[in-house]
Amino acid sequence: MAGTDRRRRRASGGPAIILVEPQLGENIGAAVRAMYNCGLTDLRLVKPRDGWPNKKAVAMASGADVVLDEARLFDRVEDAVADLRHVYATTARDRFMVKRVLTPRRAAAEMRSFAGEGEACGVLFGPERTGLVNDHVALADTVLTVPLNPAFSSLNLGQAVLLVGYEWFTSGDETPAALLPTGHSTPATKEELLRFFGHFEEELDRSGFLRTKDKRPGMIRNLRNLFQRAEPTAQELRTLHGIITAFVGPRRRKVEPAAKQGAAKRSRVLRQAQDEGETRRASSDDARKKVTSS
Repeated sequence: MAGTDRRRRRASGGPAIILVEPQLGENIGAAVRAMYNCGLTDLRLVKPRDGWPNKKAVAMASGADVVLDEARLFDRVEDAVADLRHVYATTARDRFMVKRVLTPRRAAAEMRSFAGEGEACGVLFGPERTGLVNDHVALADTVLTVPLNPAFSSLNLGQAVLLVGYEWFTSGDETPAALLPTGHSTPATKEELLRFFGHFEEELDRSGFLRTKDKRPGMIRNLRNLFQRAEPTAQELRTLHGIITAFVGPRRRKVEPAAKQGAAKRSRVLRQAQDEGETRRASSDDARKKVTSS
């Protein structure tokens, strides 16, 4: 997925990611990209097989240059973890050690708590082919295991770093679990929904769709639930009003009693004026006839 926007504030910090004897530059690059996706910037490399720096790692990192430029190189795991207070070792196998085993989610929450107290943490990842050796696992305080298919739980290096990094990032992220972007419109209010229901149901009544009296209440409830589940915006309701009008023509609104009374009064005044006019014309005709006769 494309999603790079260098104008926005970058996330950084988090636990150190320690890659022990990584074999391929491409895998280092994939891990670096995963790190930066999750706001992790402290990369430590212990004896990478193909040397460092590595052009293939740069290409695979796909722009995560901040992490690459600040990467540190070590000859021993002991040196790479020397300044850390808490170390987690990733493994998919039982090492038969008396040592806590956490999921990435639980470990992320714990590391987030340690970070808040100023205590540095790091996560060890072993070589692609064999994983960490037991002596390196023994250097860690806690084992970190990803719960996956028991018959096939092996991950490549980039995947493993991404899973741990994602749990770290989300443990401190406040993004809503659900969001409905509405653009320039706003979610419809209940008043707007009820106005639409009135228009819609009026036309359904007029068309005969709701002609079965005993089924009408249930049908109306079902239709209203349908539209409310859709969470329409105010603009979408205006569009629906327009669609109904396009199908059936302008809405025929009921005339209010006061308006009816006003119309009747105007009609009486008009008739009265017409009657008075006719009376005056008749009187004028009679007068002319008398003058002519005399």
